[in-house]
Amino acid sequence: MPFLLLDTSLLYFALVRRSARPGRFPYVRPNANTETPIPTMHNETTPGQLSVRSIDLLKTKTGQNRLEHHTDRYQSENLIIRRGQSFQMWIELSQAFKPKSDRLHLELRLGLMPMLSRGTLVTVHLVEKLENKRWEAKIIEQKDTRIKLSVSSPPTAPIGRYELSVITWTPKGINRFSRKSENDIYLLFNPWCKDDSVFMDEENERNEYVMNDVGKIYYGNESQIGNRNWNFGQFADGVLAACLFILEKSQALSSGWGDPVNITRVVSAMVNSNDDQGVIVGNWSGSYDNGTSPSLWTGSVEILRQYHKAKGKPVKYGQCWVFAGVTNTVLRCLGIPTRCVTNFSSAHDTDVSLTTDVYFDEKMRPIESLNNDAIWNFHVWNETWMARPDLPAGMGGWQVVDATPQETSQGTFCCGPAPVSAIRDGLVNVKYDAPFVFAEVNSDRIYWQRNIDGTFTQTSVQKSVVGCNISTKAVESDQREDITHLYKHPEGSDAERISVETASRYGSKPNTYTRAVASDVTLQVALKGAGPWVGEDAQLSFILKNSSIEKRSIELYCQVAIMYYTGVLKGTVKKDEIAVKLKSSEVQTLDWTLPYDLYKEKLVDHSALMLTVLGRVSETKQVLATRFNFRLRTPDLVITPVGDAVVGKEMAANITFKNPLPCILKNVMFRIEGLGLMKANNIAYGDVGSLATITHTVKFTPTVSGLRKLLASLDCQQLTQVHGAADILVMEK
Repeated sequence: MPFLLLDTSLLYFALVRRSARPGRFPYVRPNANTETPIPTMHNETTPGQLSVRSIDLLKTKTGQNRLEHHTDRYQSENLIIRRGQSFQMWIELSQAFKPKSDRLHLELRLGLMPMLSRGTLVTVHLVEKLENKRWEAKIIEQKDTRIKLSVSSPPTAPIGRYELSVITWTPKGINRFSRKSENDIYLLFNPWCKDDSVFMDEENERNEYVMNDVGKIYYGNESQIGNRNWNFGQFADGVLAACLFILEKSQALSSGWGDPVNITRVVSAMVNSNDDQGVIVGNWSGSYDNGTSPSLWTGSVEILRQYHKAKGKPVKYGQCWVFAGVTNTVLRCLGIPTRCVTNFSSAHDTDVSLTTDVYFDEKMRPIESLNNDAIWNFHVWNETWMARPDLPAGMGGWQVVDATPQETSQGTFCCGPAPVSAIRDGLVNVKYDAPFVFAEVNSDRIYWQRNIDGTFTQTSVQKSVVGCNISTKAVESDQREDITHLYKHPEGSDAERISVETASRYGSKPNTYTRAVASDVTLQVALKGAGPWVGEDAQLSFILKNSSIEKRSIELYCQVAIMYYTGVLKGTVKKDEIAVKLKSSEVQTLDWTLPYDLYKEKLVDHSALMLTVLGRVSETKQVLATRFNFRLRTPDLVITPVGDAVVGKEMAANITFKNPLPCILKNVMFRIEGLGLMKANNIAYGDVGSLATITHTVKFTPTVSGLRKLLASLDCQQLTQVHGAADILVMEK
C-alpha cells in the first residue's frame, strides 16, 4: 500500500492552518520557493502579541563567542563561530517571555535556495537540555523582556554564511524578525571539536595548521633547497568573504559544504582559472607584462581581495607555489587544517602509466615528440587534515590537494584529496587522483630505445630519482621538516618496491616490471660544493664505476638545457660527447663545466638547468641514462629595521641587495608587505648596476603589537627568486 512521508514542520503548519479560529494561531500561507511555510509577518503588534525588538549576537572580537570559538583574530564585525559548539545571544522582546504559553524559534538560511532536506534551511527549536549534536537552543538567562539563548550546531553542519530570523508566536499572532546583514552568522569547520571530521587533537598542530597566518614555502631542487616566507593572512579583512564568494561562485550545492572532502575538491578546482573562471591564471611563459610575475607575490591576501572585488575576474599570474599559498589561505580560513608541501624532483605523468618515460632513438638521441612526461625541479601542493569515512579504515589524516592545473580529474582541473597513507603503500585505487600523486613522488624513470622496426625496448630503469626531500614547515618553528617517509618507504627497500609494483598494476602499463636490466656499470652526476651562484661557471662531475672483472668501453652523450621549474625545457645550451674506458673494478671521475657565457642570456624563472647523460657499454650493450637537475643560487635581500617598533609610531626598514651579475639589472621591482606592519606595496626601483650594492628605505606605521614579519621580494627579467624577511617585535604605545 503506498504511503507518504511528511516533513514534521509541514505537518505542524498544517495543524496551525486547521486550528485558525478565534483564540488559536492564525492561518499561515506557505512560501512556494521553500520547503517550509513562512509565518505571516506583522509590521505592527497588538497588545499581548510577542515580537522581537533587537538581537545581540555578542560578536565582538574580545567577547565570549569569538574567544571560545577561536575566531577572535578574524577582522570582521560579524559573528564567526565553529560548528559542533554552542554560542550565546540575547534577544530583546516586546514583552516578557512566558515559556508555558509563548513560542519562539530561530530560522537559519544558507545559500540561494535553502532546503530542509539539504540542511541549509534550519529551524532551531528551544529545548530543556542541549546535546550539542544538532541545531537547538536553550534559554539560559531571562531579564525582564530580554532572554539569553545558548545555541548549538551539529558537527556536520554545512559551513558558510547563515541568514538569521527569529519567529515568535502567541495565541494572539505570529511575528517574524526578518534577517539583517549585521545578524548573519558565519559558521566554520571546527578542528577543536572531536566530532568534526577535521578534528586535530594536538594544540600545537592546530596553532600551526589553522591559526598561523605566516608560513614558509620551499623551492629549488633536492640538493639546493631554498625557502620563501608567505603571508597566508586568513584572518585579514575581506578574506573570509572572498573565500565564501569562491564557494558560491563554484555553483557547488551548499548541501555539500558540510563535507571537507567536497570543500577541498571545490577549492582545488576554483583556485585555478582553467575551466571555471577561478582565482588565478597560471603562466609559465616567462612573460608577465599584463599581470604580476608569480615570483613577485609574497602573500594571498591581495590576490583574494582583488578576485572578490572584481567579482570573479581571475588574477594574473601564478605558478605552483602561488596556487598552494592561496589554497592554504582559503582552507585555513574555513577551518580545515592545511599545510604547504614541496616535492622535489616531482614527476608529471601524462599517460597514467605511473612511470616517467623517456624515449630515444637508435643513436641514443632523445625523441622529444614522445617525451611528454616531465620531472619538475620542485612542485608545491597542499595537505589537508581530515577523516575519510568514504574510504577504507586507515585512509584518514593528511590528504594531498593540488590546485595547480596539470591534468583533469573527472573532467575538471583539480586534484585530490588523496590519502597520503594510500600513496605510501601504492594503494592507488582510492579516490581522488591517487595514481597521479603516486607518480609524482614514487614513479620510476624508464628509458625506452626505438628498434629498427619501430617498436621500443626498455633499456634502463632509475628507481630513486622522483620524490626527494618532500618538505613542509615544521610545527611552531621556521625549520624545514622532511616528510618523505610519509609518502614512501625507504628507497630500495622491499616495502618500497612492493608499493611501486602494486601501484603499477593500476596504470596503463601493468607489465612494466617483468624483466631485469643489466647493471655492472653505474653512472652518477654530482655538483661540486653547494652549487654555483648566478653569474658563475657551473662545475659538475661524472662518476663511473665498473663492478665487473672485465674492462668496459662507454660512449657518453651529454646535453644541458635551460629548464622551467615544471620540467619543460627552454633550449639546449651545451652538448658534449665523451669516450670513457674503464678497467676491471675501476672508478673514474670526470670533471665537466658549464661556462657562464653559455647560459647567461637564456635563464628563466628559478635559474634551473637539466643535464641529460646517456651512454652505452660497448661490450654488454648496457644502457646508462640519467638526468640531473640543478639551479643557480640567488642572493637574499637583507632587511634591517630602523627605529623603535611601536603601534601607531612611524618607523623604517632598510632593504639591501647586491647584484651578483656582471651586467645591469633592468626595471627592478620590489614588493614589500607585513601583516600588522604595512599593506602590500609594489615599488618600481629602476636599474641596478653591474655587481652594485643598493639600499632602499621603506617607512611604515605598525598597527598590531607582537612579533610580526616584514617580507620583501625583488623581481626583474635577469634575476628572480630574490627575497628576504625580518622579524619585528612591535610594542604597545
